[in-house]
Formats: sequence, C-alpha cells, structure tokens
Amino acid sequence: MKGGKDTSLKITPYYLMSVALKSISQVVLLENPISGLIILIAITIANYKLGIITLLSAIISVLVAHAAGGDKNIIEQGLFGYNSVLTGLALLLLLDGNMRWIVALVGAAFATIFTAAMMNFFKDLDTPVLTFPYIVLTWFVILASYHLEVLTITSSLVPQDLSHWQLKIEGPVNLIGGLIAGIGQMYFQDKLLSGVLIILAVFWANRKMGIYAVIGTAVSWIAAYALGGAHNVINMGLYGYNGVLTILAVSSVFDADKPFALISGVAATIITVPITAGISTWLLPYGLPALTMPFVVVTWIFVGARKILTKL
Repeated sequence: MKGGKDTSLKITPYYLMSVALKSISQVVLLENPISGLIILIAITIANYKLGIITLLSAIISVLVAHAAGGDKNIIEQGLFGYNSVLTGLALLLLLDGNMRWIVALVGAAFATIFTAAMMNFFKDLDTPVLTFPYIVLTWFVILASYHLEVLTITSSLVPQDLSHWQLKIEGPVNLIGGLIAGIGQMYFQDKLLSGVLIILAVFWANRKMGIYAVIGTAVSWIAAYALGGAHNVINMGLYGYNGVLTILAVSSVFDADKPFALISGVAATIITVPITAGISTWLLPYGLPALTMPFVVVTWIFVGARKILTKL
C-alpha cells in the first residue's frame, strides 16, 4: 500500500488478458471482459491489423499502469486502458508510412499516462475524464506531422478552406446501415457485421445500456437527417457514435439516478448532432477529425449541470 492506494499486483496471462478486454469494453462505458472479447472479434473481422493494434494497445496500457504504480482497482476496471485502445486505433488508421505501428503503440502507452494525469486534474471537479486524453493526443500527433518527417498522415486528412466549403446532401440514405454504423463507429467500424457484434457486446454486459445504445443511434440518425446532414456522413454513422456514447453516459453511467435521466440522455444525444457539425467545421482548416469531442463536450455539460439542476 502506498498513499492509501492498493498498487500490489501480480501480472498473470489470464489477469493481463482479462483487464485488457475490460479496457476495450470501457470505450463503451462497460466493464466486461466478454463484451471486450466480442468487440475485439468484431474489429478483427473487419480488419485484422486493427484487431492486433486494439489488443496490443490494451495490453500496453495494463503493463504501463502496473509498472508506474497505478491503483489496483482502477487498473482492474480497465479505466487506464480505453484511451490507449482508441489512441492506438486512431493513429494506425490516420497515419501512413512504416513508422505508424511504432507511433500508434507509443501513443497508446503515453495515453495511459495522460489519462492518469487527467484523472488527477479532474478529481476535485468530480467530472469524468472520458475520452479527452485520446482526443488531444491524437490531434497533436496529426498536427505534429506537418513539422516532423517521421509522421505521415493519410490523404483523407486534408485541410480545407471554409470559404470554398460546400455541403453536399445528395444521395440515398441507408437507414439500417446508418443505424448500425452509428454504433460501430465508436471503434471506427462501418461494416454491418462488426456493428452488429458491437451491439451484441453492449447487450451482453447490460441489457438496459444495449437498449439505450439503439435509442441513441436512432435519435442521432433522425436528428442528423432532419437537420439536413450530408447523407454519406449519416450513412457512415459519423453523426451517430457520439450520440450513442452520450446517451450511455448521461442516461446510465454518470450520476444517472435522476427522474428525467432518459429524457436528458435523449436531449443530449440530439445536441451532439449540431455540436458534431460545429466541431467538424471548426477543425476543417486543420484537417482534423472530430473524433469523440462532441460526446465529451455534451456529457461534461450535462454532468456539470446536474450538480445545480438536481433533477436533470
């Protein structure tokens, strides 16, 4: 024991894998190794390289947290690892070149440290860290690529001049595909089978949260369509995943024992759509993706507001 925290851990292969899988499931605010395994399978089916980086990032986070003397309970819940999982995935997808694997794994390791720092900074505010470390770290690595030769970003990340931006709404809408992708995109997945497996993983751990996830993707889809979002963006689930994470956080996880928790969660989900559009526009000149920043912003707003508006 040190500083009141239990840091005594014995790392066994079973323990390492169990916590790594919990780290994967914590992306969707769940602590369940079986759900983590199902999600890992879903990612691997779509792209085995993404499956490998997901597992390695989760394992690295456990080892770093253990070696650095992290609190045993926090490590075992997978709370040091979900930002590492997302960082590893994002950097492997958004970077190009021979160094991207190394950068992704180093990023995953540093995300563990960054998460611990944010936990310390936010503890007095009684506010969850969420995916903020992953977002900031990924953005900074992408921006650093403009000055560091070792980092190369993919061609999809192209800075755009807002004065020439044109919204293209045309094209068909895919209701079922868009709804499922809205859940799958929490792990950068837009394939139908992967999305279905991720939905099943949420239901496996918590039926209520599974229902909320379905509500979240449906509400996001309807809101994005009603507000005139680009159909290709809606079809890819890019308006949905932030809404799904937000309804899970606001309605089920963080201080959610409120009379209007579900109503608040639905309202928060709707708000993520214009927030996503706004953040995406703000980032266009820098060629940065919005990632889960809309989820973080809206969840912080509602969690903070509940300390004053006690029935929210």
